[in-house]
Amino acid sequence: MRKINLLACLAVVLLGTTLMSGQATRTWVSGVGDDANPCSRTAPCKTFAGAISKTAPGGEIDALDPGGFGALTITKSITLDGGGGQVASVLVAGTNGIVVAAGAADIVIIRNMRLDGLLGGGNANAGINGIRFISGKALHIENCDIFGFNNNGIDIAKADGGKVFVTNTVVQNNAKSGISSQNTVNIVSVTIKDSTFDGNGFVGVLAREFSNISVTNTTSSGNAFGYVSQASAAGLSETMTILNSMAAGNTIGIQTGGNGGTDTVNISGVGLFNNGVGINNGSVVKSWGNNFNLNGGTTTAPNLTPQ
Repeated sequence: MRKINLLACLAVVLLGTTLMSGQATRTWVSGVGDDANPCSRTAPCKTFAGAISKTAPGGEIDALDPGGFGALTITKSITLDGGGGQVASVLVAGTNGIVVAAGAADIVIIRNMRLDGLLGGGNANAGINGIRFISGKALHIENCDIFGFNNNGIDIAKADGGKVFVTNTVVQNNAKSGISSQNTVNIVSVTIKDSTFDGNGFVGVLAREFSNISVTNTTSSGNAFGYVSQASAAGLSETMTILNSMAAGNTIGIQTGGNGGTDTVNISGVGLFNNGVGINNGSVVKSWGNNFNLNGGTTTAPNLTPQ
């Protein structure tokens, strides 16, 4: 009986080793690859979806050359890297580009990517959201271009809290918002730096309930609203802090309030240029008194006393 149990345990161990050996810590995709390949450097896959099942948790998928690598749902810690100086892209119609639906301890990194929702030119079936984050511990978006989606370039809709970091990224020409954070139950912390949100149909940077967004060295221009802190209903709250950044050429540069929530914006070193209205304050705006306001329209002045 003991021998049988030992043999059974050995079989389980060997099976686990075989399964683990089927996943590499680094895999590769190529515009001329094939998803039937093992996704090695010399035999790359064709799509991200083909490569992710062959990549170990915490591993990395790299692009060997320019190509369109398809939509993807991420359910584990992983890094997607489009490669320096290359054009690794996701072109989608009628669906989300990348959905992050990872575990509570998982960290996902998306860098050097171009996501195109194909909006415009009469396309009635544009992509939904560029990157949608619905579960996971943290999401890093670095050096990406996200454009042409029917909803938001970056859509954060979580119940489990967590963190988002957006760095050196351009989000433009999406039908709704460049980035939208609207969550339930737990606060999501969003850090944006050295980025641009241009020409989006609704808002460049939108903070809804259960969001704490900080923005540094960033421009929001040519949108209906540059920066908005506005809960979707009374009794809810969120906060946005904007430092050393700019709102230019928007209908309204900064908007707070509107639905009865506690909507707060803190500003320091913010330039407001050529907006129809610089600040439309319907809730709370706190200023360090070092902002610049050059607008053609009426501006509701923030409290200029250092807070």
